[in-house]
Amino acid sequence: MELQPLLHDLLVATMAPTQAWSATDGQVRETGAHGYYHGDVRILSRAVVTADGLEPEAIASGPSGPGAVEVVALLRGVDEPGADPTAQLRRVRQVRPGEVRERLELTCATREPVAVSIEVAFACDLADMKQVRHGRRVAALPARTVGTDGVAWCDDAGTSVILRGPDAQLDAGDPRAPRLSWRAMVLPGSATVLEWEVLAAAATGVVGPPATPRPEWSVPWVESDDRRLSVLLDRALEDLASLRMSASFAPDDTFLAAGAPWFFTLFGRDALWAARMLLPLGTDLAAGTLRALAARQGEVVDEDTAEQPGKILHEVRNKALDLGEGDRVLPPIYYGTVDATPLWVCLLHDAWRWGLAPDQVESLLPAMERALAWMTDYGDADGDGFLEYADTTGRGLANQGWKDSGDSVQWRDGTLAVGPIALCEVQGYAHEAALAGAALLDAFGRPGAERWRSWAADLARRFRASFWVEDARGRYPAIALDADKRPVDALTSNIGHLLGSGLLDSEEERTVADRLAAPDMDSGYGLRTMSSTSGGYWPLRYHGGSVWAHDTAIAIAGLSRSGHTEVAAQLAEGLLAAGEAVGYRMPELYSGAARGSVPTVVPYPAACRPQAWSAAAAVSVLAAALGLKPDVPNGLLRLEPPTPSLVGAVRAAGLTLAGRPLTVQIDAHGTVVDVDVAADVRVRLAGEAVG
Repeated sequence: MELQPLLHDLLVATMAPTQAWSATDGQVRETGAHGYYHGDVRILSRAVVTADGLEPEAIASGPSGPGAVEVVALLRGVDEPGADPTAQLRRVRQVRPGEVRERLELTCATREPVAVSIEVAFACDLADMKQVRHGRRVAALPARTVGTDGVAWCDDAGTSVILRGPDAQLDAGDPRAPRLSWRAMVLPGSATVLEWEVLAAAATGVVGPPATPRPEWSVPWVESDDRRLSVLLDRALEDLASLRMSASFAPDDTFLAAGAPWFFTLFGRDALWAARMLLPLGTDLAAGTLRALAARQGEVVDEDTAEQPGKILHEVRNKALDLGEGDRVLPPIYYGTVDATPLWVCLLHDAWRWGLAPDQVESLLPAMERALAWMTDYGDADGDGFLEYADTTGRGLANQGWKDSGDSVQWRDGTLAVGPIALCEVQGYAHEAALAGAALLDAFGRPGAERWRSWAADLARRFRASFWVEDARGRYPAIALDADKRPVDALTSNIGHLLGSGLLDSEEERTVADRLAAPDMDSGYGLRTMSSTSGGYWPLRYHGGSVWAHDTAIAIAGLSRSGHTEVAAQLAEGLLAAGEAVGYRMPELYSGAARGSVPTVVPYPAACRPQAWSAAAAVSVLAAALGLKPDVPNGLLRLEPPTPSLVGAVRAAGLTLAGRPLTVQIDAHGTVVDVDVAADVRVRLAGEAVG
């Protein structure tokens, strides 16, 4: 039986486009997702260390700086007699783009020097990611010897791998299982260090040159009454730095890979949301993401790839991706997403408001106009005024919103909806994009703004007439309209994305806020993707009851903007509690089991980590707590913190507005105490200028 490997209990180090996964003891065994990867290829499937024939006994492990993990283990086979362990091994794994280096540091507290034989057994299968994800066992490949201390592997696709161990003895008698060994003498009070490295290169593919060493964002110093916020931020920014990538078709532009290990590439929707959440730290990442996606903006109609003129892509791979669902296979460049195109427009507008240079904005306006045109020319395929999707080939994604699993769009009784599907949150994105596009067209003296404002107003009226449903507790927006234009009545977290989009009036926003606050939606650790009262609910269903950090953060931001601060604070507390429970590295998703009904956060065992938009959620929560509303084109910064504060008193130094430092401090009541911003920017609090 083929089963997707579990990830929740593995040790991971990433530095895009390279990553390493192992057991928590550091051993890379030929099982599950263990291995070193470059791009979508596993470049090493085994790296097992023994000392005098015994595996070290790990007692601690965890992250150890950007792209690094460390394991502390005991070598009791060479200990002196007694209860105290006197021989130790520290195994440090450092991942950089195209290379993984391992260092073994041996120390002892014995009376005499310790002689020990260290051996590392290797294997390489060059399995592609789809084989690994489907749990398929791939045979090890024979290596060829390279010099006296190294071996190499390669495949027909141009992937090459070199393994070297300086000062090691190489045994390649079995080319499928080469070994490096050292005879080490460890002196009490000093360390003996042994090292090996794995270097990888891919001749073709979407991965471009490694991103520049310095991240595209500032790293703020944050002090808060709730210390969990600053710890979560620090971990998040370190994780995000390890996900920075460029593409071969846009080598000078950096974006964030969606997540490790399965989505270690460019995903339009994920990259856009992550860049949007990071805008308080600078606009460079947003600019790179926008340009990279514009470089592959749709030009023709192609049913096989779902490409359409003006459309923003869904994902890019080195080769076709078998979804493991019958004949469903995604082509290497796939456009099957209904929301990335309006989200691209929203990011361009928000980056402009945060101070993206006018010439950079202006250079992207033609792509924006094509994206807006896609919404009416192709996104609304049947002309009913709503954006909808349908997989016309039977080989692509059945669902094409952010909840893209096959069972994500359900009726309240658990029955699957039949497409074409018009998702509620996509109408919110489209409404916001239309108004954002109109603002940019006006600002840069281009025609068409009034058309898009009128279109947005019509969309809001149509939405109000078509999407609202009712249950015993009252009204709420349906998750979608189905093929017959019936509102699909499951209550889901999708409605949280409508807040702040302008699609709802104030009374409707209050209704949505109340539904999100209820215990069937709020798990206590964040927002469930589906109400626990729905027939299809299950806390470990990917999009049908689990919790996603980015989803909760989007709702928190919308709740804060719309003035529903108590609910925002409630969800923020849950997200911070979840962060603390998982060691502050927010995974892709986790169980929606109610807080208090389980001892801690229950992992979704195949969830990616790090995950770009999960990590970026920490910045979004900070921005919501500070009430940041920039308007750099008009020389203005509005500060409207929730009252009381979501996280108590907060001081954030090292934020970025229009490329210049920004410091904001609020007290526990949400009152602005201090602002340090460039002299040419006016600060406005609740309508009153203070600087």
